[in-house]
Amino acid sequence: MSTRTVNIHEAKTHLSELLALALAGEDVVIAKANKPIARLVPLVPPRKKRVFGLHRGDFSISDDFDELLPDAFWLGTGPI
Repeated sequence: MSTRTVNIHEAKTHLSELLALALAGEDVVIAKANKPIARLVPLVPPRKKRVFGLHRGDFSISDDFDELLPDAFWLGTGPI
């Protein structure tokens, strides 16, 4: 990733181009008197909040889900 440093005047006149560079992943730094003062970065959309309990009751787990599987299963002689 390359870094492009521009002064404030250039940033004002070429803002659209600089925004396109930032969206493309390039690091754009704005400087005043050759001292960096700001960085252009694209905004990351906020993640949606999770809703706890949204699917409560939609599925169930068998009471014997943690029991050992029968030998017939391991030997390939039992039902699938």
